[in-house]
Amino acid sequence: MKGGCACGAVRYRLSGDPIETSWCHCRNCQRISGAPGAVYTTVSRTDFEISDGETLVGRIRLSPGAERLFCSRCGSPLATLIESEPDTVDVTVATFDDPDGFEPEFHIFERSRIGWFQTDDTLPRFAGSRKDSNQ
Repeated sequence: MKGGCACGAVRYRLSGDPIETSWCHCRNCQRISGAPGAVYTTVSRTDFEISDGETLVGRIRLSPGAERLFCSRCGSPLATLIESEPDTVDVTVATFDDPDGFEPEFHIFERSRIGWFQTDDTLPRFAGSRKDSNQ
């Protein structure tokens, strides 16, 4: 599984299968993506590798405990590293060469969902992170 940023300067690959895939409706994901939410797939950190353009990967902290990776040339959001989950990385599904293979299993940060954005699914919804277990 391979992917990369919009301009093609940064490329990545996964050497293992995803653990889980989810919609995120938190305000930071909305602002970073410019969309009502973003879909991420969680993978083992050892399975995620920047294959091209590593020096162009920017990093930013918008909230405590989370570092976001992006292409410093075109701004594409690529992944999020969560300090409390050091063994995994959340990769933005839309940046995969073939994003159809990653179907969301649940929604997180539903409390921040933009009111007019509705999804036509029956997936589980969590008020905060899935770890909060506030369905």
